[in-house]
Amino acid sequence: MKSLNYKVILNLSGVLLLLNALFMFVSMFVSIYFGDALTYAFLFSGSVIGLIGGLMVYFTNDSRKHVSKREGYLVVFIGWLFLILTGCIPYFLAFFYLQEDDLIHNQFYVINIFYETVSGYTATGSTIFNDPQNLPKSILFWRSTTNWIGGMGIIVLTIAILPFLGIGGRQLFLAEAPGIYTDKIHPRITDTAKNLWILYIALTLIFSIFLYFSGMNLFDATNHAMSAISTGGFSTKNSGVAFWNDNIPVQYLLMILMFIGGTNFSLIYLMTKGQFKKIWKNEEFRWYLALIGITTLVVFAGLFFVVFPNIGTEFNSLASFEHSLRTALFHVISIVSTTAFFIEDYTSWLSIITLIFFALFFIGGSAGSTSGGVTVIRQVILLKNCFVEFKRILHPNAIVPVRYNSKALPEAVVFHVMAFFVMFMFTWIVSAILFGLLNFGITMNLEDVLSSLTITASTLGNVGPGIGDFGPGKSMNNLSDSAKLLCSALMVLGRLELFTILILFTPAFWKNN
Repeated sequence: MKSLNYKVILNLSGVLLLLNALFMFVSMFVSIYFGDALTYAFLFSGSVIGLIGGLMVYFTNDSRKHVSKREGYLVVFIGWLFLILTGCIPYFLAFFYLQEDDLIHNQFYVINIFYETVSGYTATGSTIFNDPQNLPKSILFWRSTTNWIGGMGIIVLTIAILPFLGIGGRQLFLAEAPGIYTDKIHPRITDTAKNLWILYIALTLIFSIFLYFSGMNLFDATNHAMSAISTGGFSTKNSGVAFWNDNIPVQYLLMILMFIGGTNFSLIYLMTKGQFKKIWKNEEFRWYLALIGITTLVVFAGLFFVVFPNIGTEFNSLASFEHSLRTALFHVISIVSTTAFFIEDYTSWLSIITLIFFALFFIGGSAGSTSGGVTVIRQVILLKNCFVEFKRILHPNAIVPVRYNSKALPEAVVFHVMAFFVMFMFTWIVSAILFGLLNFGITMNLEDVLSSLTITASTLGNVGPGIGDFGPGKSMNNLSDSAKLLCSALMVLGRLELFTILILFTPAFWKNN
């Protein structure tokens, strides 16, 4: 095994910083347009980070261009670390510019800023701000931008431009892309990344326009389109999407966009080419549709017959039917895609519905999507392996492979999925215990246990809010600082698929031979 080439790692990390600086300059123009006090904060942040990134690229430009698998993992980890640390800078500078507003100013301290930044880039969407609606417009836009960057993954954006730098990006893509990515749009991985990002940008622009003509102002429309396509979940309003509860078209548009965000983007690309048969042949997509459809019907039944039975008149239940169906579908798509937008406090409904939603925390969206979580494809492979194991027990000498998309999966893939799921559950259980001790202490009650279980599941799965005291619409500002740091670590672990980070702590990774 060759020694690590730290120059190429610094070179690619410098490219990431340049891209981060570019997005800060966009936020600067938002600040200029709205006339808030943070124009110089974003100008300074973008200039300093751009300078550092430029110097890193310049002084390492003569490095070897090939990226090995180990270097790919390091670039992803270090790149995300740089993004998060530099992404904190506009918040830090805002701390000094917002001193006159004590209510907001007091929430801008180091741990809170770090938590908010991590939540943004990992597209988790839980927030520490009690009153985000009163934040400066440029900060709101920057929050949504971090969602948008982290949704598809800025690493994918980077490998889309790597051919211009003479660098191959396959190992970066494999290290960062969520789930088991089995479909390629183009045989060259860099062309795949470019196609994905063109599609990502186009969808964001199109749905921003649709949301604007549906009744949102342009600023809110753009921010919510960015958060929905990235399945991030940051909103510009304290009450989230519930602010537009009297605007049904807005809710349906966001449903569509969240559904797209949770779908394998290679399938969305095929859809734009009219290749619908290939889309339907994708087994994960069919399971994804079935999961949403069946869960929606169950939740709808509870809402229509129990929670919302009196909407409309005695002789006209159409209003109740539509409201129950729309509310059920919106929240199911939101949680499955790990967006966590909400139009109602679903924890105030039936306990069985809350339990169903909690179970969805452990599924997530499709592989190759912007969603977090275990992903549907892993759950399907685990389920299929269980049924295959029954056959193996009955016929011990038979060779019975696990099949996906009508093809036999290599045993290594099945073992990898099993290992990932075990590690995910183990990490969740340990972190839930640790969270309870850090935030509530050794004398925690049953409600504290519930909060510990749900918030660690939601942060590790990049879902967003949990249940109970940390449910939809609730700020995480009341968490202890140590609990916020733990949740931040879980969000990064979940976004980078556990193994990408955990492998760095194994002795074998650092051995050169």
